[in-house]
Amino acid sequence: MSKAGEAEIGANSPHETHDHTAGAEKRVFIKTYGCQMNVYDSERMGALLAPLGYAATSQPEDADLVILNTCHIREKAAEKVYSELGRLKNIKASRAQTGKQTQIAVAGCVAQAEGPEIHARAPVVDIVVGPQAYHRLPEMIARAARQRGAVLETDFDVNEKFDALPKARTGDGPTAFLTIQEGCDKFCTFCVVPYTRGAEVSRHVDAITAEARMLVASGVREITLLGQNVNAWTSAPPAGEHAEAWGLGELCRHLAKIDGLERIRFTTSHPRDMDEGLIAALGDEPKLMPYLHLPVQAGSDKILKAMNRDHTAEHYIRLIERIRAARPDIALSGDFIVGFPGETDADFEDTMALVREVSYASAFSFKYSRRPGTPGAAMRAQVAEDIKTDRLARLQTLLEAQKQAFNRSLIGKTLPILIERAGRNEGQIAGRSPYLQSVHMDGPARLIGGIAQATIRDVTPNALTGVLVDALHEKGTA
Repeated sequence: MSKAGEAEIGANSPHETHDHTAGAEKRVFIKTYGCQMNVYDSERMGALLAPLGYAATSQPEDADLVILNTCHIREKAAEKVYSELGRLKNIKASRAQTGKQTQIAVAGCVAQAEGPEIHARAPVVDIVVGPQAYHRLPEMIARAARQRGAVLETDFDVNEKFDALPKARTGDGPTAFLTIQEGCDKFCTFCVVPYTRGAEVSRHVDAITAEARMLVASGVREITLLGQNVNAWTSAPPAGEHAEAWGLGELCRHLAKIDGLERIRFTTSHPRDMDEGLIAALGDEPKLMPYLHLPVQAGSDKILKAMNRDHTAEHYIRLIERIRAARPDIALSGDFIVGFPGETDADFEDTMALVREVSYASAFSFKYSRRPGTPGAAMRAQVAEDIKTDRLARLQTLLEAQKQAFNRSLIGKTLPILIERAGRNEGQIAGRSPYLQSVHMDGPARLIGGIAQATIRDVTPNALTGVLVDALHEKGTA
């Protein structure tokens, strides 16, 4: 998955839980690597453990249970886990000297892909749990505490997982992720997701709607629907309705009827699953934000075929034209891999040409890295590292120029900003534009959690700066 991937958004920078309590009997530290779906999974793991008396801590040294929720997309992802486990081994030993027991669990996609090897290389690990089995964590923790040796659970069973998760859910701020689909049937030759997350499975619309309503009731104003191939989501219609199976477009329209839900996003989409119903919803449902992450990966048909993407560059470009016809203001985001086996200079130039024709507001680009067990890893004509480095630099220069051009095009425009938090400086607030950019401005903290109109005044390398419309009126400059 990519991301808001965002071929995997934040894949190289882990997220950690925040300490919400003091003096709790048991504490859990969860370190999350990778995409938004891992962030969602970590939150749900925390909810599973709360009834057992576990409260979050921000320090592994204070934790009775440490969970590493891992990502297997990037090169050397597993080695980063083993390095972290080496540090945790010392923490576990130090706590044991003071009579404190520590359980260590490895969760997520590295756990799924390398479960037995984790036990062999890191005996300090007590529990290995794949992404489709973490609902069994309470049972596994109890089993690990009762017996010597590690516990391994990596079977795929997505529906059972969702059925077993706690039904109640609250948000932690005005935005939240909500997983609606897991797994992948596409089998791109560079990707491990089909092997670590399993086949495509969709949650029923009624379960999604119930979770969305709970989030909104707790103060959430924007929900991002998640899936490895989120636009492959399909479900029978809500109970009591007699209609054909729904797609993502129908789901978005349905969720938009929830009072208090102001914004809907979704990620990550696949070009193969971008149907006319979803395109139409982007065009006429105002709560759907004008931002679409639609990975293409390459602009060469030869490379796209080798990647098993099942679309051509021409198909992708024509698809973008239909989307823009429906939603002219849409901001496009994409994923790119350079240096895939067999990529020539001409193939790379095809990618550069596609980028120039489409023009992206944001993008994620990577050098191809071999993932063990994928067809791409065994392909001949692997591209030299120095060539990949040069191509990536050229591509990123072009993508960054397009991003900055898009950001500058917003200067002088007034946009609705969802205020998410206080800014770094006193008297400052920060939020997100409809196009997903960070926006910073002066304003009162009472606006956090709401939507305020702001006029964009300037662009920084990673954000926009704006002035609240009310402030402009007060100054007589509107």
